[in-house]
Amino acid sequence: MLRRLAIAPLLLATALTVPASAAQASTAQADRCSGVRVPGAEYSVSACLTDLTTTGTLATGHTDRDDWKGLVAPKTVTPSGVPGVQIDGYFPDTSTTNTNHHWNHDSQFVIRLPEKWNGGLVVAGPPGVREQYANDPIISDQVLAKGYAYAATDKGNTGEELYKDGDRPGDAIMEWHRRMAELTVAAKKVTDQHYGRTPRVTYAAGLSAGGYLVRWQLEHYPELYTGGIDWNALSFTRKGSLLTTLPPALRAYPRFDKGDEGDKAAAHAEMLAAGYPKGSEELWGFHHKTQWDFLQRVIREELDPEYDGAGQAGTPFCPAGTTRGCDTDYDFAARPESVHRAVDRISLTGRIQRPLISIQGTLDVLTPPSTFGDVYDRMITEAGRARLHRYVHVPGGTHTDGLVALSNDKIELKPMLPSFVSAFGELEAWARPTTCSHT
Repeated sequence: MLRRLAIAPLLLATALTVPASAAQASTAQADRCSGVRVPGAEYSVSACLTDLTTTGTLATGHTDRDDWKGLVAPKTVTPSGVPGVQIDGYFPDTSTTNTNHHWNHDSQFVIRLPEKWNGGLVVAGPPGVREQYANDPIISDQVLAKGYAYAATDKGNTGEELYKDGDRPGDAIMEWHRRMAELTVAAKKVTDQHYGRTPRVTYAAGLSAGGYLVRWQLEHYPELYTGGIDWNALSFTRKGSLLTTLPPALRAYPRFDKGDEGDKAAAHAEMLAAGYPKGSEELWGFHHKTQWDFLQRVIREELDPEYDGAGQAGTPFCPAGTTRGCDTDYDFAARPESVHRAVDRISLTGRIQRPLISIQGTLDVLTPPSTFGDVYDRMITEAGRARLHRYVHVPGGTHTDGLVALSNDKIELKPMLPSFVSAFGELEAWARPTTCSHT
């Protein structure tokens, strides 16, 4: 639970023992801490904190370590010592998968307002099925240290059953985009209320599914942003998505792991043909166990619920050919047109309208470069927007920096956070308030 500051007793004691001018200053400070309201929010609570970064919020209960578990490389040192106001709350919603603060209410958000504001705002959504604090060490800490206000959403649904949110295929994912835009609008009004002016620049930032949100926002809501930066971003198109890259891995990896030499070699070739980078083999076992199967079933249930009939999210780790509706056997190309239309609803086009920097790890085995980052870069070029895109490969980078711990004598993995920080600096120099809309 968030802990409210015990402001009233403190102020009363102060008023009895200090001059009126000091008491007035204390009252003004209390108003500044508790008086911030988030337009459109159903509920919010604010507090003055001596440190808005992860170092401080871990101590005060204003973050959730589980949200960003596995996203930070071992021994990573992040900025700290940024005082200001934190606002936590939620927008009206009917789903209840987010249990942070025991609210049991989705569309939760966090907004952080540093005392020394540089006039900018960064808005982010979480990777995967995580919640609003997921980007705290990797994005929030970095931009707060530069003086930016920061806002993050839980995307409107979280957890292993996000596909239950909505009435038709694709609804849950479409809500992600609506919630990102909703928070951006609200956060701008909050800065106006708190600092007396709206942001001079607003950047969208995100990792994985959060990176997908960045791309969508710059395609569909360019008026809200000055630019964006994505990191190993997820993509959806008819030509490719997790629904086309994960099933081949689910079929091939068990044979690569335990087959005889001939079967192992054939499975290895299938993995490479599906886009998984040569040299990333040491990562395949971990991803098979923790990510590929789970994400295939959850995303498939969201976009193609009829595949497994009345079942929900299939059968975990079912061997190919053994179970009706087994996701290991999934073939997106062979699915009905209605499924393709559901994917069309959430597909990217490449028609970005604001500057975008994409960073992509060369050893990413969840969103491999050849089937995700490279494809979106080509889509942008084909859409005539190449002048708005800078695409950076990070040698040795993998999907999340926590995986750097898997480095051994066969594979050397490098944290991508330094590349994100560098790319964000490049975005600041490139995407300025004078940037015009490109349509």
